[in-house]
Amino acid sequence: MFEIIPGILEKEWVAIEQKIGLVKPFVNTIHIDILDGKFAPNISFLDPKPFAKYSRDIFFEVHLMVEDPIQYLKPFADAGFKRFLGHVEKMSDQEEFVAQGQILGEVGLAIDGKTAVDAMHVPFDDLDCLLVMTINAGFSGQSFMMEHLEKVKGFRAKTGIPIEVDGGITDQTIMQAKDAGVTRFVTTSFLFGGESPQTQYQKLQEHLQK
Repeated sequence: MFEIIPGILEKEWVAIEQKIGLVKPFVNTIHIDILDGKFAPNISFLDPKPFAKYSRDIFFEVHLMVEDPIQYLKPFADAGFKRFLGHVEKMSDQEEFVAQGQILGEVGLAIDGKTAVDAMHVPFDDLDCLLVMTINAGFSGQSFMMEHLEKVKGFRAKTGIPIEVDGGITDQTIMQAKDAGVTRFVTTSFLFGGESPQTQYQKLQEHLQK
């Protein structure tokens, strides 16, 4: 029911590939952050093609922090990505994004930390999941913003679909997210900034099992 998902936000493929290699032995899903410099003042590695060498063995989800994310669906699907998380803030047509995403794999809508829940207007029954930012999107390493869990609680009261959070998940915050109704926990800085990603991952797993 609960899943800890490594998040990767990098500008160079070499760094991405290194992190994939570190977590590949013990996880099934990897979350790739994509930033185009228009959604937030940061740019990530944007080419989906190199991921194809790993996509048979790893379930990749792409977090599209971009302008008009629908244009990224097919290129990432062609590289083997199976879940598509698009932000509503710069999405021209939520219904069309969801419809196209469903053809290619699993699809979810995402809202940034500062965005109100009523910005999302696709019925929950049409979605495979939701993503709520527990920081303001753009950079990893930010502190967890507990007030954004109120959105999670609101969504959880209305739907049973998986709810994912991204931003500031550590061994100090994961239980607060779980108690709010989160089922998927993206972790980036905590996972890769400790003694080893697997040790950090196990710390989070132990908290979820309490």
